Amino acid sequence: QVRLDESGGGLVQAGDSLRLSCAASGRTFSSYAMGWFRQAPGKEREFVAAITWSDVNTYYGNSVKGRFTISGDNAKNTVYLQMNSLKPEDTAGYYCAAKVQRRGLYSDYASYAYWGQGTQVTVSS
Repeated sequence: QVRLDESGGGLVQAGDSLRLSCAASGRTFSSYAMGWFRQAPGKEREFVAAITWSDVNTYYGNSVKGRFTISGDNAKNTVYLQMNSLKPEDTAGYYCAAKVQRRGLYSDYASYAYWGQGTQVTVSS
């Protein structure tokens, strides 16, 4: 019933930019918060950013703060992740997720009930 579809990943050079999209379908997500996580091979899942639909609050992981920006289009149930000044250490699979708003920690992957398939971002030197 609920589906999250990420897109926009690719292979870029250090310093380049990418914009990821996450389209949610199957229901209304007005009571949910949307987040982005990433995971590189051999590393733990890392919180990237999150946004609430109703309050328009945003949260960022320390490693991406100042470089990445999360935004959303409520009417389209779509969340975006603008990634600037990309670094090789940003290389990872990026996953969109949804959780009940004001329930659990935005930075905790266990708080999210729905997940997309992911999109790969590779940053070369």
